Amino acid sequence: MRRDKLVLIVMLLALLTITMVSACSSQSKEKPLPPPSADVESPFFVDKNINMTTIDEYLDRSDVAYRDVRMLFDPADYAAVGGDADLSRTIRGFKVVPFPYIATLQPLPVEGAYQGDRLFDVDWAENGTVDNSRARYVESEMILEELFPRDKAIFLMCGGAGYSNMMKELLIYYGWDPNLLYNTGANWGYTGKNALELIVYPEDANDDNIYATWRADYAYIDFSRLHLVQGESE
Repeated sequence: MRRDKLVLIVMLLALLTITMVSACSSQSKEKPLPPPSADVESPFFVDKNINMTTIDEYLDRSDVAYRDVRMLFDPADYAAVGGDADLSRTIRGFKVVPFPYIATLQPLPVEGAYQGDRLFDVDWAENGTVDNSRARYVESEMILEELFPRDKAIFLMCGGAGYSNMMKELLIYYGWDPNLLYNTGANWGYTGKNALELIVYPEDANDDNIYATWRADYAYIDFSRLHLVQGESE
């Protein structure tokens, strides 16, 4: 009887060991992220390690919030610089949170930049950092906190890397950890395998393209339902 108990204990310990090893193995699948390392030669300081060339290696992680900060339809004339004003594609897993609705834009090298409602009025320094920022709505900081979690790494992406750099600088100004913020760069140059196409091209070239906006995970901000900070005007 005593021997049977000993065998049972050994079997339970073995089962516990296997369970612990299995749990550790599943946790180790997400290898540690390299720390942010901005390329100073890049106009918008795109990360050296995690960018549009390597991004496919870093998708589907539970410790990362993925954010595409472009508008669905941007009024700026990005075609003039070889870009695309319409969000014709994003990357699977990225949530679309348009930066022009978040804060004042830096001067852009194109005409027609968005000048409408936004959560924050920002004064930009010449070096591209935030000199000063003021919330325009009572809910502005709440929205920022919920859309950009502080407890995860945040991968920022846009068309040409400019909006994503502005978003990164705004988050740093409001106290986000710079060691968790990555400007992953310009989706216009993405050639990976995880593109989420938002345009359906008809078989008949004479028909209009279909913009499949419903495919995007889009953060809609209804400014008409927000409350202006006292002293702010429409």
